[in-house]
Amino acid sequence: MFSHIMLGSNDIERSRKFYDAIFTTIGGTPGELDAKGRLLYIYDGGRLMISKPLNGEPATAGNGTTIGFAIGTPEKIDAWWKAGGENGGQQIEDPPGIRKGALGAMYLAYLRDPDGNKLCALLKM
Repeated sequence: MFSHIMLGSNDIERSRKFYDAIFTTIGGTPGELDAKGRLLYIYDGGRLMISKPLNGEPATAGNGTTIGFAIGTPEKIDAWWKAGGENGGQQIEDPPGIRKGALGAMYLAYLRDPDGNKLCALLKM
């Protein structure tokens, strides 16, 4: 359905440190800069891009927006959450664990990236 997700950043190198840490922790590769200075991450068929806003205004996090990453094991989710917290992100909500809801049991963890974007790691149990 989606070709990519683009998030704004006010500091590409700060974002690179954070996103390189969370993606390499789960088996991905470090981001690559394109000719326009945008970071590109490819993981499990998805693409995430990090860019300074093209309109020159400051990047802001979307209120009510969450970007979810499908991650294959609870151990990888725990490592993702830890790496994010150690590399400029904010560990938010409850620690990683099983949550039960309308979609059944899921193993979840939440972070905010250095620019405040809300991220979720998810494994359907």
